[in-house]
Parts: sequence; structure tokens; C-alpha cells
Amino acid sequence: MSTPFPFTAVVGQDDLRLALLLNAVSPAVGGVLIRGEKGTAKSTAVRALSALLPEVAVVPGCRFSCDPAAPDPACPDGPHEASEGTLRPARIVELPVGASEDRLVGALDIERALAEGVKTFEPGLLAEANRGILYVDEVNLLHDHLIDVLLDAAAMGASYVEREGVSVRHAARFLLVGTMNPEEGELRPQLLDRFGLTVEVAASRDPDTRVEVVKRRLAYDADPAAFAAQWAEEEAAVRQRIAAARELLPQVRLSDRALKQIAATCAAFEVDGMRADIVMARTATALAAWAGRTEVLAEDVRQAALLALPHRRRRNPFDAPGLDEDKLDETLEQFSGDDPESDPDPGPDGDGGGPGGGGGQPAPDAGPQGGDTGARPAEGDGGQPQPAGAGEQSAVRAGEPFRTRVLSVPGVGEGAAGRRSRARTESGRTTGARRPQGSLTKLHLAATVQAAAPYQRARGRSGPGLVLRRDDLRQAAKEGRESNLVLFVVDASGSMAARQRMSAVKGAVLSLLLDAYQRRDKVGLVTFRGSGAEVALPPTSSVDAAAARLESLPTGGRTPLAAGLLKAHEVLRVERLRDPARRPLVVVVTDGRATGGPEPVALASRAAGLFAAEGVASVVVDCESGPVRLGLAGRLAADLGGEAVTLDELRADAIAGLVRDVQGAGRRAA
Repeated sequence: MSTPFPFTAVVGQDDLRLALLLNAVSPAVGGVLIRGEKGTAKSTAVRALSALLPEVAVVPGCRFSCDPAAPDPACPDGPHEASEGTLRPARIVELPVGASEDRLVGALDIERALAEGVKTFEPGLLAEANRGILYVDEVNLLHDHLIDVLLDAAAMGASYVEREGVSVRHAARFLLVGTMNPEEGELRPQLLDRFGLTVEVAASRDPDTRVEVVKRRLAYDADPAAFAAQWAEEEAAVRQRIAAARELLPQVRLSDRALKQIAATCAAFEVDGMRADIVMARTATALAAWAGRTEVLAEDVRQAALLALPHRRRRNPFDAPGLDEDKLDETLEQFSGDDPESDPDPGPDGDGGGPGGGGGQPAPDAGPQGGDTGARPAEGDGGQPQPAGAGEQSAVRAGEPFRTRVLSVPGVGEGAAGRRSRARTESGRTTGARRPQGSLTKLHLAATVQAAAPYQRARGRSGPGLVLRRDDLRQAAKEGRESNLVLFVVDASGSMAARQRMSAVKGAVLSLLLDAYQRRDKVGLVTFRGSGAEVALPPTSSVDAAAARLESLPTGGRTPLAAGLLKAHEVLRVERLRDPARRPLVVVVTDGRATGGPEPVALASRAAGLFAAEGVASVVVDCESGPVRLGLAGRLAADLGGEAVTLDELRADAIAGLVRDVQGAGRRAA
């Protein structure tokens, strides 16, 4: 077994280390989500935490890590007799992004269950993680059906495996820790809320700090055992401090004043539900215990808010995470009236020391964690210099987003699970049966019985049981929804800006981006103006990045429509090699005009024909306005083999309003 990088050797990242340590002190805090750019020691810190956790007492031979003091009465390996149990190190179980549902929850031997009536259950990762840590790297890339399983297990503290009337239940109480790079897309709100705390991490810009990071990493790579030995004393000290904080935790007092501050803070930031209040209370209590105190102070409440609220206050995926610290301080000050019971002295250990600091106060050089409330555009996010063009205008703000009509790819695909187009998936409604390819995962019981029934006499059946063979098994064919690649091709030329329509156009694209976020699509952005086209954003799961590029998009110049279409065609060609199962949907946002170069209209028509020849699904959002309409966008849609919709028709409420108008006209006629 390889020697893990020591937790105490991680340079900086105070909020990251503090959040992990608070969960070690009080697992009831509910886990932590670590957001940040690549190469910031996210995974290193998480994997190093397991070495600091106290050992766990388990029932000998139990595959589900039952507590000998209170064994699970429904444990599949039970019932367990009372015993002292054995101690083993705390586990950190990693859930790969590409794991199957059976690997996560476990699997039943369906053939033996049907033929012999025997429940043969092979535990999955949830069973391994019981009373430990379940770690998901790149949690935002996890498939939706796995997220649903995690949500159920986290809510109920148990995992249920159901296969055609045969069920197994086992305990699944784990500490959920996830890491993610926001550039690759955001999390579903339901899973986001399941993480007790969240921290934002970023690489230090201080040269001395970066030098120290490199030195320690090179020393560890050269001799991991020797490097770990250098930090053994610090590791032992933190391990002892965790154990002491756990013992002190039941004695920590949460005063009415602190509770009022917690409730007022959650109300002020308009978080949903009551989970935020509970998590803040548990976090503030853990902070006090970590600092060696038995009383929760205002500084604990403040730090608890910085860790527990940023991911709960967001209202749409384009809002920047973080808290307004001035507003937080005002709220805490407003409800900081004297507690008539006590105001204890924090004592000589009040500053705590060690990783994360005493009362949980972040260090002055802690970086952007917690206090960074502004949205800082990444380098290159829409900030590239644009070639000057005739009549170029500065970027305009996007209009107010709205709920759009559903745009989907026709036919049935086999892409990654999502919520846009029809597809053959592992979950969804059953549409038929087929022979299993590989291991059986979803049994179609009726088709299996039908396949076995004609051969029962030949197989010598004499009792009530069904004589079943491997060839009789049938897999359920299911149909659900897939995610697509939604490639936006946006006209940013002078013809769009001349009538001051760019704000409405950007609002429409922003609305479509929001729809793509909710349907778990990948998105890309191609813009054309002036003398050519450019890929403003290569296909990515980060809708936030696409919104940022759109917001800073300038307009002006000629309309090289053909160049935009050819650039989009090239993007699809490359992406098809990377992800052949994901079907594309091209959304062209333009008024249909084409200028610049020889025969621009004919060239655009030929470029559009490439999409039609390959059967690429496409939609043209017609931005033409005014009393005189040329219908050029409609002709472009015909060349693409797609459909054209106006900005008004793009709104979902416009479709509903049309239906109401038709129904009303029918009633009046009657």
C-alpha cells in the first residue's frame, strides 16, 4: 500500500483543511464539497484525511461494518450477537465517475434468486463506505442515476437493492466528500444541498508559497516513507487534537444568542429550507470543540456561515458563489445582544493553533475561500481582443432570461443520461426486452418466463419451481432521456447590432443556456462577425463559462454567415471523434443575412447543406424584426434541414398562450 501524502504537509488551503477537520470532529456536519481549479491539492487533502481519523469498532466478519455496540438488526450478514468487536482503520472509499449502479449499491445473483430462491448479494461501494468516507472526485460529472442513488442513501442512511420483488437493505451512513472543477459544470441543487460545507480553493499567487509546494511535492515523490516520517509528529498532534475535540463535543453549549444569530443569518441570505440552520449549528459547535472551548462564540457562527451557506444561497447557475461579508457582519452585529447567562473567557487555548486556526477564523492569507464574493472572470473568459470591424460596438448586457420551449434531437439515441432527447438508457420506462449483453442488470421478468416456459417439460420440471437456464434471461430495454451537445452559432455582426436587438438576442441565448444547464447538456459557442468566425467556447459542461463569454461578446462588422457555419461544422467533426454517442443540436441565432466576400448567400447555403447531408438536428432562432421581413432565416433553416423559430416563439409561455387562444376561439365558435 502506497504512503499517502501527509495532511499536515499540505501548504496553505486553510479553509479546505478546516472543513475536513470539522467533519472529522463531528461527522454530523454532513460532508464537504471542494470547488476549485485543477492542481490545488483537493484530492491530496481528502485522501490524507483518513490517516487522521480514529479507528472504527466493527463486528468481526461483517461486510457492512456494523457497530458492535448497536448492530443493525436488518444487516444482511446478521443477526449479530453482542460482542466487543474489533478495531480497524477508518475507510475512505472512492466512487469513480464511470461506475455502474450495481457497483455502487451492490448486485443480486438474479439467476439463483429466480431458480433457487436464494438471495446472494454482493455488497457495493455504499456498503464499504458505511461508517466511513465516500469520496467522489469530479462529483459534478457523476451520472444522474448515480446521483439519485446517493441522494436516497444520504437521506435515509440506508441502501435498498430491488430486483423484481427480491430486496436487500443495509445501513449506508457515510461522510460524503466531493471535489469538482466548476469549469466542467455545476451540480444539481438537490445533491449540492446534501453537502454540509463547501470551500473554494485556488492556487496561491505568492512565489514563496508556490516554491514551498514544489519542494514538498518533489521530496515526497523522491521518498514517500521518509517524507511521511518527517511529518509524523505533526500528524500525531492533529490526530490527538481530533480525538480530544470529539470527547469535548457533547459538552459544547450552543446559547440562545448563537442560535438567533444562526437563524437570522440564514433568513438574511434567503436559503431554502431548514437544513442550513442545522448544519450551521453543528458546524459552530464543532468549531468551538476544535478550539478547545465549551461555548460557541460569534466568531464560530461567522465562520460556520462562510462554510455552510455559499452553496445554498445561489438562485441560478450564473450567479457567483460566495457571501456578502459586510451583510453577514451586519446581521451578526444586529443579533449580538448580551446573553444574560454567560459570556465566558475563551481561555489560553482560545486561539486554537494548528490547521485552520482556533475559532475557525481564516488566516489573513487564506486566499479566496469564504470571503471572495465577486465573480472574477478567468483569463481569457471573453476578454480576448477582438479584431476591429466596421461599426463595432461594445458589448451590451443580456436581456432578462425566460423559460424556453423544449428543443430536442429527433429519433432515439444512446448518449449520456440527461433530460433532453429520447434515448436507450439504463433507467427509464421499459419498452421491451432483449438478450443481455454481458452481466444482467435489469431483468424483464415476463419475457424471461415466456422464454423458459416452452422447455419446462423437456427440462424435467416436476415441482412448482421454474427450471431456468442462462439463455432464458432477458434484459429489460428501457427508454429515458439523454443529454446532447448544444452548439450555439451566434451572429454578432453589425446587422444584429444596428437595430439594438443584441440585448434581446443575448437574453434568448442565456435562456437557452439555462435550459441546457437544467438538462445536463454540454454546450459550445461559435460567433461570427467582421471577417470570420471563432470558437468562443469549445464544447464543455460549464454553462457558466458560456454565459461569461456571451456577456462580453461585442458586435459589429460584416456578416460572414458561411464562416460561422463552417466553423461549427468543424467543431462537431472534432467532438464526434471524442464523444461519438453524444448527438448534437445546432442552434443558429441570426437574422439570416450574409455579407462579405463573393456570393455570400450561395456560400452560406452550401455550408448549411453540409449539416443537412449529415442529418444534424438544427434550429434557427430568427432575430429579424420590423414591419418588413425578408424571411432569410427561414431559408437558412430549410437549407440546414431544420426548423426556424422567432424570438417570441422561443418562449414556452408563448406556446401555452397560443393553445389558450385556440381553445378560446373554439369555445366562442361553439
